[in-house]
Amino acid sequence: MHTKQTVKYICEKYPSGNQYYYKKEVITHDNWKNLQSLTWSRPRPISEKTFIQRKNEGYTVEVIIHKKKPAEIIPFIKKK
Repeated sequence: MHTKQTVKYICEKYPSGNQYYYKKEVITHDNWKNLQSLTWSRPRPISEKTFIQRKNEGYTVEVIIHKKKPAEIIPFIKKK
């Protein structure tokens, strides 16, 4: 179980309206006393409900707003 200092919850928002929720935890590759071995884990998906609950409990929350426009679809016309 991680503490409020060793976990953060992330919400990624896209222009399409999609939102994705993740959590990251501090992990070690050696031992906890070796600060050089501490890194963030890979993002693990969570539900919106969990994100809001943890936010209300005071955990670290990060909201990332992506402003890139969606890719333009170019039709390929097959020539005969």
